[in-house]
Amino acid sequence: MKVKVVTKILEANERIANENRRFFDNAGLYVINLMSGPGAGKTSVLEKTLTPATGLRIGVIEGDIAGSDDAERIAGCGAPVVQINTGGACHLDANMIYEVLGDLPLQDLDLLVIENVGNLVCPAEFNLGENVKVMVLSIAEGHDKPLKYPLMFQESSALILNKIDLAPYLDVDLAKIRRDASLLNPKLKIFEVSCKTGQGLSEWIAWLKELIPKHS
Repeated sequence: MKVKVVTKILEANERIANENRRFFDNAGLYVINLMSGPGAGKTSVLEKTLTPATGLRIGVIEGDIAGSDDAERIAGCGAPVVQINTGGACHLDANMIYEVLGDLPLQDLDLLVIENVGNLVCPAEFNLGENVKVMVLSIAEGHDKPLKYPLMFQESSALILNKIDLAPYLDVDLAKIRRDASLLNPKLKIFEVSCKTGQGLSEWIAWLKELIPKHS
């Protein structure tokens, strides 16, 4: 019975996700589902991405179990943002996204980033109607994460290895992370980034900007 229930939930989510995708396509909007575990630095990466220098008009949907701290940080960058509190659910689903689309000026945006709830399992299972999934992994989380949470790496188009400035102080094997992640997903684009020093941010933003013309 549990398998049937889960299947029905995923099928219902997929139908709404397809509706979201048609809506996004009609608006000429590229959409990224940004995923990570708690504390990996998704919001910090977003803050560094939301700069006028990118030349992109970016809106954000913030997903958290509770609170609005991240949405307030994004609003402080001048980007339109809406907060979704799941009230306990460990991921966003397509219906949650559908319900808030009217709260953003989508026709005026080039890119919508959906910052998912911090969790290394469930977010990868739910299609939101996005064009691509991007994963943020703090190197402080350890080099065992690709093999422990393979679906996140398999479903993502890009992996941001964040907090790379901490590498000299951590017993973490970066080569193993890259190797295991690439074995799980040979097409995975990997960026080594530090929001503190700025390392790797230009490469990440350049890749991001390449996606938009291809979409439009």
